Amino acid sequence: MAYTVSKVDIWTGDIDDRTGGLAAGGLAEKLRSLANAGADLELVIARRQPHVPGKGVVFLGPAKGAKASAAAAAAQLTKATTMAALVVEGTNKAGECHRVTERLANAGINLRGLSAMVAGKKFVVAIAFDSEADAEQAAKVLKAKGK
Repeated sequence: MAYTVSKVDIWTGDIDDRTGGLAAGGLAEKLRSLANAGADLELVIARRQPHVPGKGVVFLGPAKGAKASAAAAAAQLTKATTMAALVVEGTNKAGECHRVTERLANAGINLRGLSAMVAGKKFVVAIAFDSEADAEQAAKVLKAKGK
């Protein structure tokens, strides 16, 4: 299966989890400045942190260009230095997420996190790694021809 694989610079930060819910409250505030700066985000992942009451975390990217980077910084987001991410896209077929993860497992690559979804006939998988080196190795494995 042929995949489109792209590296995404990730920005991250805490979100206040308060009345109105995560998305309606703290996340919307973080995204507002990026939207106003014209940032074209390819990925946004947010979640509560049950072990830290009242807080959540967001991972998003990329914040390309000076204006988007400044907006991310103004929203108290920082560019991740201990994480690298890839976005993998392809034609959806049953078991596709398994095929992606199995190729990485067979190559001995450890994942830090994964989010996947299907839109229409395409699947998109966002994968986080502990290092740029792991992400680069994963990109090579996923771009290689094979099943």
